[in-house]
Amino acid sequence: MTGIIPSQLGQLQGASVLLKSNDFKNDSAPLSLCLQSKVQEFDLANETAFCPLERNALSDFYDSANKGGEWTDGTNWKDEYASFCDWKGVTCDDGRNHVTKLNLSNNGLSGRLSESIGKLTFIKELDLSGNGIKGSIPTEIGLLSNLTYLRLSYNAFTGAAPEGLGMMIGLQLLQLQSNWITDMPSIPILNRSTYGKSSFVADCGVPSAFDEALKCDNCTMCCE
Repeated sequence: MTGIIPSQLGQLQGASVLLKSNDFKNDSAPLSLCLQSKVQEFDLANETAFCPLERNALSDFYDSANKGGEWTDGTNWKDEYASFCDWKGVTCDDGRNHVTKLNLSNNGLSGRLSESIGKLTFIKELDLSGNGIKGSIPTEIGLLSNLTYLRLSYNAFTGAAPEGLGMMIGLQLLQLQSNWITDMPSIPILNRSTYGKSSFVADCGVPSAFDEALKCDNCTMCCE
């Protein structure tokens, strides 16, 4: 068989979909089939040419951060066939294989930040500021060793910021203010040549909304 794999196959509850040894286009596996949310088995699910790992990760990110279905703009997100590089806010490398930037600031996100964010290992810039994301910042964010720019400000994150943030030696901007983060790991002094005093911002000002003001030795700016 040749051509495009029909999206209807992804809706076959409990089915085993076995399509190896055919000549389908290697960029045409529908998202629902790759996720195996309804089918029991899809034998091409681990073939990244058909089911890119980063598309699956972004899909999980969307499900976790869209609890109210209120995204301001969700163009192409979770489309069965559209490249994840064409989803709103996503920028990919020249080969369109890996996410290098995700900017969904002020876009009505809610729910939680999925641990799947840690699978976007090529990403350099992540901006989720100005939304309503709740819960803790997942430790998996520390796996994003290529990050240079991270804005999670103006959300509703709680608890301690993950220790992995202190391992991101390439970070040039880290903004975590206007959340409910109660503890900050030791983070080295960031390179301020690009962003200056805006390089590292947190809620470490006095007076504080917390019983004890957040300690942030290397912050370049503290917000009250």
